[in-house]
Amino acid sequence: MKISSRFRSVAAAVIAAAGISVAGSAHADSGTISFSVYKAAFFVGGSGGEGTLTFHGRRYPISVGGISGGLAFGASKTYFQGTVRHIRRARDVTGVYGAAGGGGAVGKGAQVIVMTNDKGAQLELSGKQVGLQVNADLSGIAITVK
Repeated sequence: MKISSRFRSVAAAVIAAAGISVAGSAHADSGTISFSVYKAAFFVGGSGGEGTLTFHGRRYPISVGGISGGLAFGASKTYFQGTVRHIRRARDVTGVYGAAGGGGAVGKGAQVIVMTNDKGAQLELSGKQVGLQVNADLSGIAITVK
């Protein structure tokens, strides 16, 4: 009988923990985001821009900035748009996003990127780049909801 009682207790605890994790992710929501970024680099680069987060029918202005290092040179402007997932409130988008990648564009080019911040907000972005920018670097951006 003691084994049966312990088994039921463990099973109940596992089911309760699973229910809590499902309930936590069920409350997370998504929104849309669009912004433009100007980038210039000669081995070390910088970027900055602004845009809009739309969440629960409300629009929030955002600012974007970042640095990059590695093999990078040129200047470009990229227009990004996409989805922000796993957020509970607009300020969850604020944070530093990092990605390792490589790419390039001469004239017009397309980019696709997925990045996550420390709060678990996930950006799924696609964009079009204009300008001359060649990179094989580690890049990061910081987004601030104003």
